[in-house]
Amino acid sequence: MTNRTLTSIAALAVFIATAHAQLGNMNAPTAAAKAYVLYAAEAQTVPAGKPGVIELRFHLVEGYHVNSHTPKSELLIPTTLTFQTVDGVKAGPLQYPAGQPFSFSFDPSDKLDVYAKDFTVKLPVVAAAGPHTIDGSLKYQACDHASCYPPRTLPVKVVFTAK
Repeated sequence: MTNRTLTSIAALAVFIATAHAQLGNMNAPTAAAKAYVLYAAEAQTVPAGKPGVIELRFHLVEGYHVNSHTPKSELLIPTTLTFQTVDGVKAGPLQYPAGQPFSFSFDPSDKLDVYAKDFTVKLPVVAAAGPHTIDGSLKYQACDHASCYPPRTLPVKVVFTAK
């Protein structure tokens, strides 16, 4: 091989390595993903062996809203909570709050059903005595006054004691 061929092969190898490194990192986050909805587990107490209600409080970052659990169009992504089952805890159907009317300035006649600022979802439970932790996730799509962003999933950890 000539020096020119070796130089071309070396340049091609550098190009491939660079492209592979860039493509290999396409799915890696380059910065922390923006959080639109915030949740912090609050220790709560319910009566042991009797119906109780746990309140899950969520906070939306100012300037954003999410569709309610029952948006007015099937094209809109609802806000939903799901939980894993846990021994000693029987969970009832979630109780979502009513949404608030919202419309974009470009179509004020079209009212959407959204959660804005803070919202609380209630989780009815009957639990055996003792401490419990339930893992789950909140799926939502955040929007601002101009557009909507890709759907997100927020981990949710419910910590409570049945006494």
